Formats: sequence, C-alpha cells, structure tokens
Amino acid sequence: MTATCWRVDVAVSGAYRRSVAVMDTVLTIEVVGHGAGAERERDVAQAVDRAMEWFFRIEAICSRFDTESEVSKLAARPGEPVKVSDTLFEAVRVALAVAEESDGAFDPTVGYRMAARGFDREYRTGRAVPPPSGAALGASYRDVRLDVVQRTVELTQPLMLDLGAVAKGLAIDVAARELAPLTHFAIDAGGDQFFAGRNAQGEPWSIGIRHPREPGALLESIAASDAAVCTSGDYVRVAPGGRDDDHHILDPRTGTPARLLASVTVVAPIAIVADALATAAFVLGPVQGAALLERHGVDGLLVTPALERHVVRGPRAVFGAA
Repeated sequence: MTATCWRVDVAVSGAYRRSVAVMDTVLTIEVVGHGAGAERERDVAQAVDRAMEWFFRIEAICSRFDTESEVSKLAARPGEPVKVSDTLFEAVRVALAVAEESDGAFDPTVGYRMAARGFDREYRTGRAVPPPSGAALGASYRDVRLDVVQRTVELTQPLMLDLGAVAKGLAIDVAARELAPLTHFAIDAGGDQFFAGRNAQGEPWSIGIRHPREPGALLESIAASDAAVCTSGDYVRVAPGGRDDDHHILDPRTGTPARLLASVTVVAPIAIVADALATAAFVLGPVQGAALLERHGVDGLLVTPALERHVVRGPRAVFGAA
C-alpha cells in the first residue's frame, strides 16, 4: 500500500472489514462468516490484502493522470502497435466492445476532451496533468486498433484513453476472484460494487441506491447476491467552475455532458460490464439506454432528472428489497 492511502481494519460480529483510499474513492472490503481463530483471521487478512493490491496495480496501469502509467506511455506512441499488459488489453477490449455496441455513446477516447473541460487533476496531489501534445479533439474509438494475436494496441492518431468507466470494474472483478474462496463478501468502491454469497444475517445483500437529487437520501434499494452493482450519476463530479449540471459523463458524439438521465444503476455478473453499460446507458437516455440493458440481459434502474424511473428487470436483483 502507498503512503497516500488510509485504512481501517475491523473484525467484529463475525465480519472482517478493511478500507483504503484508491482510484479517487474509498474502497471497502467486508468478509463475513470467516469463523474464529488467529490462523483463519490471518488467512482472511492476507486475501483482502491481495484483493486490494489489485486496485493499486490497475490504477497504476490505467490512470491517465499518471505520466508513468501504461496508458500514458501508450498515448506517447501513436501510429504504432504497442504490446501491452493483459490488464490494459482487457480494459481496452471491453471498452471498445461497449463503444461498438452503443454506436459511440460510450467511447474511451474522450481523455483529451475531458481534460479540456477541466477534468485534468490528479486526485491525490491536485496537480494538473496536461493531455499529450497534438491530441485529436475529434478522435473516436474507431481510432484504436487491437491485435488479439500479438496483444497490441495501436492508436492511429494522437489521443488519450480515459478508462475510468472500466478500470474500477476490472479491479473489482479481479479482487472478487482473489476473495472467491471466502464465499461471503462485499466489495464497495464508491458507485461500483460486488456482492458474493450472503450478508452477516445469512440473507442476500441489501444495497441502497443514492437519490440523485437529495443528498444523504436513498432512492431505491435492491437485494443481490453474486453480482456486480454499478451506478453512474450526474451528481458525482462537476467540472471546475461549471454549472451544477456540467458533470463528468460526456456524450462523446456531441462533446457535451449527457443530460437525459440523472443516474443509472446496472446489476450484472461482472463489474467491468456493469460499469461500462451504466455509463453507456446514461448517455443513451431512458429509451435507448433501457434497450441496451435489455439486449445484454442485465438488470437496470434508469432515473431521469424529473425522477421518472425506468426499470429493466433481469435475473439477478430484486428492486425495492428494503
């Protein structure tokens, strides 16, 4: 762990909980039903350590705010196929697949446009990180080429990838694999979560969905087990000096913030898919967004700025559970 993070270790009432600061959020992992005994406690703590380390590792690979990250080094080599790590290749592969499926409503090449709108600050230091020189304002996902045999990524013109809508989900999925032998656990990384098994009461996990217009209030609750729950909302980040609705979810097709929805929650088998689909559906709006979620067979709750709800019912969650 780095010196810039904080953590709290708790082992009470049969639950072991640890929190750290990473990926511009607070990550909390809770393990329940792990039993008593120093040896078992140590095994749980070590598993949680390994799971959390993935968040730091994936952040170091995928962050556009770190000039030493793999994604930043990729941006410095436009026009050539670059052999990348399996982690970066998977993040880009999923991002491009969702971009294609959403016809560009989701697009990982918005890094330059995000920076131009003021989203250019490294969260730990507050330091501005300029995009690569010559980056193309009009770049799109079609300017990124993958070679699945050679495991290379080519940026056909200067651009900066923004993998914020897939990197955290990928980290959650890898962490969940580390924790799988523990059976019952929860991973909470801000708006992106994964729940396995049962909670401390032996029931499906109950998850509250934040009200997009009333701070501290819940709009809805769901019950879920062995599923990822990811939410995209217009209340999370606002551009420096911008209006309250000048938020961080950009419609890549127009270059302006998407405004048809206030929040989207997606429940899916894995977090990287739930994370990306939530962002794509947010940009597409209630009708097209719901259709996208239906095509992928996932559960979803889409909420408009007027608080109209559009529910996509799938096999994994029960809405209104609490």
